[in-house]
Amino acid sequence: MRVCISSVGRFHTFDLAREVARRGHLARLYTAYPRWKVDCVAADRVSTFPWLMTPAMVANRLGFSTIRDSLNFPTMITFDRWTAAHLEPCDIFHCLSGFGVSSHRKARERSGAFTICDRGSSHILFQQAILEEEYERCGLKWGGIDPRVIERELAEYDYCDQIWVPSRFSFNSFVQHGVSPSKLVLNPYGVDLSTFQPMPKGDDVFRVLFVGSISMRKGVGDLIEACASAGIPGENLRLVGACEPDGRALLERYKDQFRLIGAIPRGQLATYYNEASVLVLPSVEEGLGLVMAQAMACGVPVIASTNTGGNDFFTDGVEGFIVPIRDPHAIAERVVRLREDLSLREKMSQAALARVRSIGGWNAYGERAEQIYSRALEARRAA
Repeated sequence: MRVCISSVGRFHTFDLAREVARRGHLARLYTAYPRWKVDCVAADRVSTFPWLMTPAMVANRLGFSTIRDSLNFPTMITFDRWTAAHLEPCDIFHCLSGFGVSSHRKARERSGAFTICDRGSSHILFQQAILEEEYERCGLKWGGIDPRVIERELAEYDYCDQIWVPSRFSFNSFVQHGVSPSKLVLNPYGVDLSTFQPMPKGDDVFRVLFVGSISMRKGVGDLIEACASAGIPGENLRLVGACEPDGRALLERYKDQFRLIGAIPRGQLATYYNEASVLVLPSVEEGLGLVMAQAMACGVPVIASTNTGGNDFFTDGVEGFIVPIRDPHAIAERVVRLREDLSLREKMSQAALARVRSIGGWNAYGERAEQIYSRALEARRAA
């Protein structure tokens, strides 16, 4: 079985590529990352096209989000065409959604490959609708998702043999938009259990942690309002992640009610998890927040909204709490419960550790991927 994987950036697909390579199936990884940043597989299995992604990454690091965003669609088009032109023969072609219109067709035409569209979020039309609601709710203007991006996504959903999603929430959003459940594959992400481990906290300060992009999509305004209502001092609400333009507009409304840490290297995240008492992820939309599993691997309970895929990681009331979207009151109530009940916090901490270890790391994700690939090829041969 020869598998080609196309991933414009790191995401979960680098972990997938590593696991596929470990099992001897990776023909090639195509990426827009610079080669020196690709450490998941051997260099002789990697092809890179960094000419637009690198400037976008630099612009993002320097805070020039407008330049970064302007390069998004050109990167999609050029990376897809480049991948199609360089694609090796394969049995499976697995591509991150939005980046495979040309390369999916090339994979099927050239070698009859089984094509997989990997969507890390909800159905793009669901995403568009709920974000429109969110911007209107918060009184901010939004230009919407680029219609050309929507067109590409929908074309891939229709063309590909399978659509992979990471959570039941994402799965259901596709079904709601008319995609047959038989075309969908649910494979929740893994977690790096060697990087994320529990360490002594060092003090008894109750801290609330958020990890992710500071943006409308992540429900950060609801979190800040909840912590203010719960009486959490601003110093003890930590926001870790890059701040998007819409996020900066939100934060202007809540000065002195949080501590903005900003973006940090992935290797330093475990320190912040282990200094926290609870992770809160109140997103209005995302496929499956990896930060939840990372926090749980450090023994930190999680409060997550219904639209994060949290239900695929833990059980409400056992390892943490699941709350409705856009509900600061529900978040505040759970935060207070955890702050006031140390025994509950410790019980949830131990349950979180046990749960995430039972789910397994990326090795388990890779095993499921291998089985799914094999079943797909067997079914095709039998047809």
